[in-house]
Amino acid sequence: MADSPSSGGENKGVCTAGSWGRKLKEKAKYKRIMLKLSGESLADPKNSENLSSSVINELAKEIKEIHKLNVEIAIVLGGGNIFRGLSPKASHMDRATADYMGMLATVINSLALQDALESNGVFTRVLSAIEMHSIAEPYIRRRAVRHLEKKRVVIFAGGTGNPYFSTDTAASLRARELHAEVILKGTKVDGVYDSDPEKKPNAKRFTSLSYIEVLKQKLKVMDATAISMCMEGEIPIIVFDMFKKGNLKKIICGGNIGTRIHTA
Repeated sequence: MADSPSSGGENKGVCTAGSWGRKLKEKAKYKRIMLKLSGESLADPKNSENLSSSVINELAKEIKEIHKLNVEIAIVLGGGNIFRGLSPKASHMDRATADYMGMLATVINSLALQDALESNGVFTRVLSAIEMHSIAEPYIRRRAVRHLEKKRVVIFAGGTGNPYFSTDTAASLRARELHAEVILKGTKVDGVYDSDPEKKPNAKRFTSLSYIEVLKQKLKVMDATAISMCMEGEIPIIVFDMFKKGNLKKIICGGNIGTRIHTA
């Protein structure tokens, strides 16, 4: 059976609201997005699992909801749930070696999410910056664009393929290469704060920030390279709580969710 994008039925490309699925006049706000997720988003924090099938399946369902709206979806996953190049456990290692191990961790996460998405009827391709033909396609920009045009979800594994660059930078790079309209960074908090909200209950949440403000205040959104790349390409970033059900779809439908980082 030839693969084809999962059908959204008569509501394809249309955002809905209400218990009866009432159609709204506006369609999905974005045509092509980059979704950046940490490796921890695939883990169960209560059980300290590196990979949780139930968590990954719920994430796949959230992605499927926006896929039904005819949105072209690119995804970059981190690998921190398995191995992080800058973690204390890697302090004795050569930085390049540790970073390559982190890149391999992103491949494991990408395959796990691909399996969950396809189990939910969403055709998916994994493209790796590090060639491993048996399990993933090599990253070729035109091939990635073609997959997106065919409404396949594309997961980019292996970071940029180079040490010393984070998966945030990989997401920014791929977003610019693919002309994504926005980067959606899913986190465990509901936006960007002036201090850690878990340690300081009175921390202030920003609804909007400029790239320069993020860099000047050294806010822990993305690393400076990733922010600078988005600033040059004028790609807005929306930081939001990925763990709250329905948030991803609300953003796609134009909802005011999380913190928006954009040109001043």
